[in-house]
Amino acid sequence: MPTTDSNTTSLGGLDTTEAKTVDVPSHGATNAELAVNEKTGYTFEDVEVPEDDGEIKAAPLPLYEGGETEEDNGSEDVIIITGADASNHLLSIRDDFDPAVTFRSLFLATILSGFQAVMTQIYNFKPTLVSIQGTFIVLIAYFLGRAWANALPRGDYFEARWRAKGGQGKIPTWIRVMSFFNYGPWGLKEHAICSITATSASNASASVTVFAAQDLFYNLPLSAVTVVLSTISIGLFGYGIAGLLRPIAVWHVDAVYWGSLPTVKTLQGLHWQEIKSSKPLRYFWYAFTGMFFYEFFPAYMFPWLNSVSIPCLASMHATGNKASILTNLFGGSLNNEGIGLFNLSFDWQYITSFNTALPLKLQANQAAGYLVCLAAMLGIYYSNTWDAKSYPFMSTRLLSADGSPYPITKVFTSGVLNHEALAQYGIPSLSGTFAYAMFMANAAIGALITHCILFWGGDIKRAYKSARAESYDDRHHNHMAKHYKETPWLWYGAVLLFSFILGLVVVIKENISLPVWAYIVSLLLGIFIAPFSCIINSRFGNGIATNNLSKMLAGLMLPERPVGNMYFAAWSHNVIQNTVLLCNDLKMGEYLKVPPRVMFLTQIYGTVLGGFINYAVMISIVKGNRDLLINSNGDASWSGATIQSYNTNATSWALAKYLYKTGAKYHMVPIGLAIGAAIVVAHRIVCHFVPKIRGFALDNINMPQFIQFAGYIPSSASQTCVIFSQVIAGFFVQFYLRNYRPRIFKDYMYLVTGAFDGASLTALFILSFVVFGAGGRAIPFPSWWGNNVNGNYDLCPTGD
Repeated sequence: MPTTDSNTTSLGGLDTTEAKTVDVPSHGATNAELAVNEKTGYTFEDVEVPEDDGEIKAAPLPLYEGGETEEDNGSEDVIIITGADASNHLLSIRDDFDPAVTFRSLFLATILSGFQAVMTQIYNFKPTLVSIQGTFIVLIAYFLGRAWANALPRGDYFEARWRAKGGQGKIPTWIRVMSFFNYGPWGLKEHAICSITATSASNASASVTVFAAQDLFYNLPLSAVTVVLSTISIGLFGYGIAGLLRPIAVWHVDAVYWGSLPTVKTLQGLHWQEIKSSKPLRYFWYAFTGMFFYEFFPAYMFPWLNSVSIPCLASMHATGNKASILTNLFGGSLNNEGIGLFNLSFDWQYITSFNTALPLKLQANQAAGYLVCLAAMLGIYYSNTWDAKSYPFMSTRLLSADGSPYPITKVFTSGVLNHEALAQYGIPSLSGTFAYAMFMANAAIGALITHCILFWGGDIKRAYKSARAESYDDRHHNHMAKHYKETPWLWYGAVLLFSFILGLVVVIKENISLPVWAYIVSLLLGIFIAPFSCIINSRFGNGIATNNLSKMLAGLMLPERPVGNMYFAAWSHNVIQNTVLLCNDLKMGEYLKVPPRVMFLTQIYGTVLGGFINYAVMISIVKGNRDLLINSNGDASWSGATIQSYNTNATSWALAKYLYKTGAKYHMVPIGLAIGAAIVVAHRIVCHFVPKIRGFALDNINMPQFIQFAGYIPSSASQTCVIFSQVIAGFFVQFYLRNYRPRIFKDYMYLVTGAFDGASLTALFILSFVVFGAGGRAIPFPSWWGNNVNGNYDLCPTGD
């Protein structure tokens, strides 16, 4: 496996510079040698103070734990490559030991949890889907917290005045009450608690979708208690697994979660820097302001900026078959329009800081995978593999023999397959490119499991042995273990047991077409896959989609039962998804020095609160807009398109035995699992005998990620206009800035891209309520060449 030794570069084929790291002492050595100031976390005991010789000298730099100075920690010549580099040189170990749990932090966390859960659930039923997360919530929490601290009387001010007047002994009650509600400036840890708790609350949205679909399309309403209990069960089971995976998914130095670093750096920058004295923070607000005003153009007035295609402009007047071929090649502004060759997006809401924060080795695997995917899609379609030419070039729907959408609602009656209707309408088909995507998705899952075992198996064993010996390579976790009580393993075990019982009550009590044995199998599947998903996500910043495996197995074990398929996927895939998200939050807690037990309680609080809020919002929307939601077109305010798509997916997998069985047209799709695993076995053998080729380490090729992106576009990136821009932005930041402008990379990149995220989401949030119909009547922008509402936004020919 790739080592985190400072003398090893992760990408031998790229021009990188070796990074220097600092050895982290064991717990015993740390306890014996360090006396840490309780306020700052610095130690000055070993700093020699020179005798006064009349010369003015710089004061000695404060020492962090482990003996490194502030200057070493942020030295400008360090290039961030490995997880150890990020831990030692990118992310500060500073801990001001400020309180995390205060009245105002819990109050604002509750308000923001409700806000994010409500908005996430509402947008599931809106024509426009908006993601309310990340830097946007961080900025809202920042302004609310600062307003609270500055507008209300502060207990610390009155306490200081009381003491200045000679006050001694017990502080007066009125000051203590004032301090309870508002003491000190708005702190980093209070801010972190608000953001992380709000994220936990919104995670329940995907689980509630199951109940909405059941109520709307199968007329099988459930009691409020059952819905809430099952939603909490799914969320908490994922959290319980997350706790058991801490040694490899949280405490490990390579468990970085690269995509969350912009949020971490934004939080730290807002609290540790002042605008007047900090150039990076000034640039944060410059970037935020500029992007906020710019985003109104590509998002509303000038959407051509999201899909700039010179080939489309040159061929916009083509007709007939020629037009179709050109659009297949260069179109990408709309879903399933084409593969978007040389199409560029200048809309940051689609580029995002997530894509620029991913490590260079992932960027390289991703780019190579995309190239293979583009070539494969063209080859499959024009060679007529799987009768591809009989169907649309790109489509995610089930299709009839004539290429039209398959009549799912007629084939399934009250959630059960109607065999007479199936005989009438025939077995559905898939577009050739989508069938290829399904095959590659399964291959990526097989590769994921095999790669984690063969390449990282030894490291996983060492991580758990180190956890038992309380010896860690990550200085951030060393600091947390020294200064804060860790959450006991028993607590997470209790969460698992409790959530299992809640789910069992739902399965036994309600008619959800999911037998008890299938419920247990779904949880076992989630438990089995979750560690692999967490490991690869933590080390690469991007996971492998495992939902196909859950739905395929459900379709084979529970044939012809789409509702049961939904529940099986909820207690397997959604559990896996929650596990990854909660491990990510736990790692953010370590970076921000939030006490582990505080993280445990607030994440559970957010998960439980989200269950109640998501249900309340969902049921009110469904009851008041049932007819509109069943009709996927809806109106300007409400639409059932998202929930209908979810139901369509479940019903398609309910026909798995007809589509994927041996001898069926798409029988190769499930075999992809074995093929993906075999590819990794071959890769491991080659790496053993030929570890490097001309300095390039072959284990930097991550087959699960490469395979996933080699089939990613037809199913997960069908709006292809953004792909080239994401790749270019990623390589610019991770190759050029990281290697040749390391100071800009460390001091500015995460703050500026985080500001872009917050600004674009703020603008999009305003647009959603003002003109996109989220708050009433939609107001479309007038049609002009930069807003081609009657055709393709990139002006590719329609072929009409």
